[in-house]
Amino acid sequence: MKRLIVLLGFVCAVFGACYAQKSYVVTSPNGSVSATVSVGNATTYSVAFGGKTIIQPSSVAMRLEDGQMLGCGKVRRVSRYSHNETIVPQLYFKSTIEDSYNALKVEFRDHSAVEFRAYDDGVAYRFTTDFAEPFTVQNEVAAFDFGEPYHCWIAYNNLTGTKRDRYFTSFENRYNHIPINQIDAARLAFSPVVVDVDGVKVCIAESDVEGYPGMFISNVDGDYILDGEFAPMPSKVEVGGHNKLQGIVTARHNYIAKCEGASLFPWRIIMIADDERTLAASDMVYRLASPCRVESTEWIAPGKVAWEWWNAWGLTDVDFEAGIDTRTYKAYIDFAAEYGVEYVILDEGWATKYKNDLFDIVPQIDMRAIVDYATSKGVGIILWAGYNAFDNDMERVCSHYSAMGVKGFKIDFMDRDDAMMNEFYYRAAEVCARHKLMIDFHGCAKPTGLNRTYPNVVNFEAVFGLEQMKWREPEVDQMEYDVTMPFIRMVAGPIDYTQGAMLNAKREEYRPNYNKPMSQGTRCHQLAAYAVFFSPLSMLCDSPSHYRSEVECAEFIASVPTVWDESVVLDGKIGEYIVTARRKDNTWYVGGMTDWNARTVEVNLSQLGIAANSTVEIFCDSDGAASDYIRKSVTLPSNGVLTVDMASGGGFMIICQNPLP
Repeated sequence: MKRLIVLLGFVCAVFGACYAQKSYVVTSPNGSVSATVSVGNATTYSVAFGGKTIIQPSSVAMRLEDGQMLGCGKVRRVSRYSHNETIVPQLYFKSTIEDSYNALKVEFRDHSAVEFRAYDDGVAYRFTTDFAEPFTVQNEVAAFDFGEPYHCWIAYNNLTGTKRDRYFTSFENRYNHIPINQIDAARLAFSPVVVDVDGVKVCIAESDVEGYPGMFISNVDGDYILDGEFAPMPSKVEVGGHNKLQGIVTARHNYIAKCEGASLFPWRIIMIADDERTLAASDMVYRLASPCRVESTEWIAPGKVAWEWWNAWGLTDVDFEAGIDTRTYKAYIDFAAEYGVEYVILDEGWATKYKNDLFDIVPQIDMRAIVDYATSKGVGIILWAGYNAFDNDMERVCSHYSAMGVKGFKIDFMDRDDAMMNEFYYRAAEVCARHKLMIDFHGCAKPTGLNRTYPNVVNFEAVFGLEQMKWREPEVDQMEYDVTMPFIRMVAGPIDYTQGAMLNAKREEYRPNYNKPMSQGTRCHQLAAYAVFFSPLSMLCDSPSHYRSEVECAEFIASVPTVWDESVVLDGKIGEYIVTARRKDNTWYVGGMTDWNARTVEVNLSQLGIAANSTVEIFCDSDGAASDYIRKSVTLPSNGVLTVDMASGGGFMIICQNPLP
């Protein structure tokens, strides 16, 4: 990386005179965060928080295919402005977002610019261009120099191998907690990444990634710099992978994106939190995304989804053999209608295998009968679709199934975020929005604000979710992941984790079982997931037969909202535990989760405005089997603090009322 910075300075000097470096400072509204931008033969920035430098001078630049370098040269104009706005988000975990920052924009004579924004919770920068003609970006330099071997939480690409493309990943992996200089130089990691700078948590992320590759993270020099790396544009893509549903890149160009003359590039984000609780509730990615492009959004309806794939269509209380057929799906629809679950998903198998044709339906499925039956019961149908099959005939597929009454698609197996794939994400969002279809992106990249621009995109996977328990070895620690991910991946946006297991296992009891899967941890850990995790389309992953034998839990899960008016992380520590409170109308749902360490937490409900001596309801761990729990009503003590014990791999859910004025 250091060699590249020197080269950039040399190239800038070759293409123009040697310019004296000038420095500019932009400070956040409350003065706690500042960025110092140095401009001349190269552009660098540093970031300070509370007077302490947390990002050392780090290079930013873009190299175009014709050799031109953006981010250096003679400055045409430097401008500053302030912004203060209240955003009203759609399908989000709060009803309003305060968007306040101070900005510095450095415009160069070549009609490029770099803009920095200083927020009270971080810094963001992006390149912009105003060229007369389209152009090609060969590469980008995005460096984050921490100056010390601080520990970071980092997840490596999980599908790459000696015979696979370096950038091929499902963005599903657990986190390594290691010093920056011990990052594996041979591997790429996906963002977000969190670094602990003497107790201050710094999250590297991005937003507004449209028509451009997403940012991977690497450290090839073993130093203290996290370097952005960007997938080159594919030049050859072959049908292959899982059931031939994926686009497998077999060759790439020597550039990363082709751009219009006037372009806005992705925001590079440095979130800052002196308390990791505030990091887990960050909305910086959403704030920086392009505003909503969907004119009418009243048809976009969040809710719960009865899901059949995880439990292997595992109905046991029916008089037929369950499988991928019309009778089975009508039984799932009956369950959804009975419990007030808004949707049923038809996952992989309803369309003929290997055909990549979403009009070639297996003979056991009468799609129109299923959709009509669901409609008569007040239940919506969502269809799973492999990437190739959906992209092959997107407009006709959306038109046909929307007219039939289908409510959305779960699109799977993209497993990339190069510029070509990011163009697909936006194109699919736009086409589906025109046909009033929601999207759950599965097998996808992490969100970068697309859910603000197209709020019909309600979920993104890019998470090491519960599906992993169908096949993962017992040594895999899902409990640690569950209390790490909300502070890192979920900072980027909603997740498709697919919680709700009714077969629960203590650490020594867990075994993978593909057809009859169980979860690690307790029942209350699963219940808590509906408050801790944010998913506007939230799955009920288990079999209706299991839910009917656990009516109390099923009724409760079905009643929990999926979008919220207010969210507060009351307590937590990355990789250990988390306590999250979310409010819908006048009801608070407070979910707590722990790793494999049993612990006692004090939950301060007075922070939520809950009055002393109020009666609150709680689901909490018992001393028995992992699937056992206790449901009880308790009186909140005068100090407003409730003491709750969590078992190993445990959790809790508190429900309390706060009358609105």
